[in-house]
Amino acid sequence: MSEPQHLEITVADGDAGLRLDRVVAKHCPQVSRTRVQELIAGGLILLNGKTAKDAHKVHAGDTIEVVPQPRPALRAEAESIPLDILYEDEDVIAINKSAGMTVHAGAGNSHGTLVNALLGRGQTLSQSGDLLRPGIVHRLDKQTSGILLVAKNDFAHARLAEAFRERSIQKIYVALVQGVLKEERGRIELAIARDPNRRTRMTARRAALLHNAREARTDWQVLARIDSTTLLEVQLHTGRTHQIRVHFSALRHPVVGDTLYGAAGQLHIGRTALPSLGRNFLHAAKIAFAQPRTGQPIRLTAPLPPELRAYLQKLSAAAGEPPQRIDAALKGFL
Repeated sequence: MSEPQHLEITVADGDAGLRLDRVVAKHCPQVSRTRVQELIAGGLILLNGKTAKDAHKVHAGDTIEVVPQPRPALRAEAESIPLDILYEDEDVIAINKSAGMTVHAGAGNSHGTLVNALLGRGQTLSQSGDLLRPGIVHRLDKQTSGILLVAKNDFAHARLAEAFRERSIQKIYVALVQGVLKEERGRIELAIARDPNRRTRMTARRAALLHNAREARTDWQVLARIDSTTLLEVQLHTGRTHQIRVHFSALRHPVVGDTLYGAAGQLHIGRTALPSLGRNFLHAAKIAFAQPRTGQPIRLTAPLPPELRAYLQKLSAAAGEPPQRIDAALKGFL
């Protein structure tokens, strides 16, 4: 997305009553709505010569002035942030990322990232990729937890990147989805593309109509059915943005907690309303790869985070399920 140019807009009758941010986004289609909101918050979009809130409703004849300023250049900066390190050698470091942590700096977010935390421990990282993403060869969504591999040097980066392209790295997730999947296992092969109407989302339902669609494959098997939810082991065979979330949303079984893709904000089991999870119930639990230099096979497991285990316990209790049944289903992930 590009930055807007200096612009003056006179609100037309048809736009009267709309939010300020929506009107500006309509006239600046090349700029994301999030960026428009940032400009409004920074006082760089004026309504009748004055600052206003993004939700302010405009009137016909109002004058909107966009006075953009370029964003300051983002860069990765060392920060003292604790990390859960699962494995480390001279080439690779494997981190158990917590939900809520962004992997690297991006629009509107330059602090508290995993890259900054690695730099904060004096970590040498590969420089093969973007300067904002030293060492990063794959990513996890902000609200997804689990294993992330990081390259310490350019040799390891190239080897790991090749392994991801060739799909020789095995990635296993644990997911809880809404609704009951009747089959014991299945495969989802739906192409994924950027949603042209909501740029923060991807889409599988409309991907066939879009030129930028990329093929994607997700395999799954049932670990347990708990009332109106299904606990799954999921294996990724491709690494598209939001792949698991998009694929299960397309099946009308969104990942629990993933309101961006249609999940309920709060689950109801009978008369019991479970507390909001506050994250996606999606965890990168296992990974298997070859050590880049020696080829030695390495298998790692990241235990299910405490907040996800606690949520399963509350869900099981509300559904009248014995906790031992869920522990048995998750054997190997705890």
